[in-house]
Amino acid sequence: MCGIVGYVGNKDINSVLMAGLWKLEYRGYDSSGVASIVNGDLEVRKVKGRLMNLQEILADKPLSGNLGIGHTRWATHGEPSEQNAHPQVDCKNEIAIVHNGIIENYYSLKEELIKKKHVFRSDTDTEVIAHLVEENYNGDLKESVLKTVSRLKGSFAIAVISVSEPDKIVAYRFGSPLIVGLGKDENLLASDISALMDHTRRVVIMSDGEMVVLKREEVKFYDKDGKNIEKEEKKIKWSPATIQKGKFPHYMLKEIHEQKDIIQKNVNLRIKGSEFDFGENFHFSPQELAHLSHIVIQACGTSWHAGYIGKYLFEDFARVRTEVDISSEFRYRNPVFDGEPLVMAISQSGETADTLAGIREAKAKFLKVLSLVNVRESTISRESDSTIYLNAGSEIGVASTKAYTSQIFQLYLFALYLSRLKWALGSSEIEEKIKEVKGIPEKIERILKEAVKIKKIAKKYKDGKDFMFIGRGINYPSALEGALKLKEISYIHATGYPAGEMKHGPIALISKDSPVVAIAPQSSVYEKMLNNIEELKSRGAKVIIIGSEGDKRIKEIGDDIIYIPLCEENLSPILVAIPLQLFAYYIAALNGRDVDRPRNLAKSVTVE
Repeated sequence: MCGIVGYVGNKDINSVLMAGLWKLEYRGYDSSGVASIVNGDLEVRKVKGRLMNLQEILADKPLSGNLGIGHTRWATHGEPSEQNAHPQVDCKNEIAIVHNGIIENYYSLKEELIKKKHVFRSDTDTEVIAHLVEENYNGDLKESVLKTVSRLKGSFAIAVISVSEPDKIVAYRFGSPLIVGLGKDENLLASDISALMDHTRRVVIMSDGEMVVLKREEVKFYDKDGKNIEKEEKKIKWSPATIQKGKFPHYMLKEIHEQKDIIQKNVNLRIKGSEFDFGENFHFSPQELAHLSHIVIQACGTSWHAGYIGKYLFEDFARVRTEVDISSEFRYRNPVFDGEPLVMAISQSGETADTLAGIREAKAKFLKVLSLVNVRESTISRESDSTIYLNAGSEIGVASTKAYTSQIFQLYLFALYLSRLKWALGSSEIEEKIKEVKGIPEKIERILKEAVKIKKIAKKYKDGKDFMFIGRGINYPSALEGALKLKEISYIHATGYPAGEMKHGPIALISKDSPVVAIAPQSSVYEKMLNNIEELKSRGAKVIIIGSEGDKRIKEIGDDIIYIPLCEENLSPILVAIPLQLFAYYIAALNGRDVDRPRNLAKSVTVE
């Protein structure tokens, strides 16, 4: 959950490293640092806090040289501080390392190295790697790094430089992403393609157990045994302009407003008349899917909420038994599989550590795996049997918005596809639902036009301390997602509940100081939801209702109403998501929160 950048070439090392780190800031931002080799000496600059602090240090004391590594951190071991920031160095201040991931056996390695008189200056697991490289160094940095990584357990992408070999960067990947950028008289590496785009569109995506040695005019790849390997070069077609904020004050608000166009793009890509096209990485045959006995969805956070909605869709449309697991639980339990199961993994980044581990558990049991990811060539995509891409574009805001609604969209269409293969829905029913899907972009646009009204409601409740979000049926996961959005960017406590469960305990918490967001569009459980809202109102709750246009009854019982257009019930979570996102966004912004970079969080969770 950290960002790595490395550069060797003829450009100003300060500007190249900082430009890359700004692109990677979403991956971690509690401290940062850079290192280069200058006239045979290792120079390091690192600071606690946001990247602006590092930029100010470099303005006063710039680095020189033609080779360097940089890092922006999300802490796992050791509190955010200058001493715990990366790069970490060895005893002699001759080797520097940046690291993304976790070294699980760092404690035993640290004890071993202390006995060998190594002196540690930080509380990080990363520093162990620097000292191990020093201990193993025998005149060949590549070989010492190979010996070092053979001792490590955990997840890591590392980049190493040494004053003894000042013309190269040695990097290794195992469990955390690493991409190499190929240029003319320069070469680069980073945790994310976006950090390379200002310099090159030619990239090589490294796989687990691979090493790269970068020099100014040469790049060589090796396997874990140090044998030279050939890697495929890829050309990146998308423009870096797509990851600019434009007229919006935050990436999150921009990404909320992009959802109409993203769903329209997916309508055009996925629906071909009455047929479905899930893209070039979807390899399952109709015969394979027709015989599915059940589906297991595993995901984390917002993706898990989308998967929970998928459960309702698969069981309703295709009549396929579906269970949903949080990936960090799925990977450590011993599930029972029978018949012909399909394991589905959902991840925006395609690098989520727990979800990736869940895939590997499934593959070890010889199960079919289908992934829904946003990032092409990500590890989860490459290790799955088939992939459906979200086509949401780069999502920079830590709180997922457009990837979430795209996940629901893909799940909806896949459920329709399964319903056809399973003969669970007739052709006319499927065609009617396809027609409904095609109307969703216009309905999203209508909600976005009401953003000012939602902001006004958010202003009314911005000082709330405890929020409850309630829903029923397919919008119970929407309540969970609404609560997550609010708490992760505003730091206000919020919980999501199935509305029918309120009377079994949570209703004891209801008071005039605990606002309730009730998700109550026209649906099969509409009357039940109104009863639940009445129960809350009778106990003094302030209730904000998200309901369908034209509904007069909710106006009588709600304190504030946010309307969404009428739609087919199973599509309502897509529309409901928009006001939930805007409500959370405006409360956070009005309270002065750093919306795109909420405290203690990072975008791509590549550690357990």
